[in-house]
Amino acid sequence: MASPSQSSPATAVTANAVGGSSGTKVSTGGSSSAGTTSSSGGSGTDSATQLLTKPRLQELVREIDPTEQLDEEVEELLLQIADDFVENTVNAACLLAKHRKVPKVEVRDVQLHLERNWNMWIPGFGTDELRPYKRATVTEAHKQRLALIRKAIKKY
Repeated sequence: MASPSQSSPATAVTANAVGGSSGTKVSTGGSSSAGTTSSSGGSGTDSATQLLTKPRLQELVREIDPTEQLDEEVEELLLQIADDFVENTVNAACLLAKHRKVPKVEVRDVQLHLERNWNMWIPGFGTDELRPYKRATVTEAHKQRLALIRKAIKKY
């Protein structure tokens, strides 16, 4: 089995993220680009448990703008935000799996949390149902403008 710092499609990490439910497993399933998972109990920021490292963050910034440099405080803040986001997402996914009464977190648990709370979709992992296109609500001002346009077109 691969070490926790290596990415492996078959990696399964036990997460004690659900209050007292130490049997919930988080399975990466090869869908994540990061290979480590941190449990909610440890708040250490060493590079072995950190999902986003400073060199990777600097590399991402260079991809956007090669001349941009981040302050040390900004780097720390972004790393903390990324770690908090992942931790909260894993916790919510564990709670959803617990609610479904299954011992394993599945992609659909993470999907549901990201879609409902962050309006995000995981590329490559489409849902089973087709999403209907959500039409924007038409305002009264828009209806009046359309009426004026139609009236102007009728004249000619």
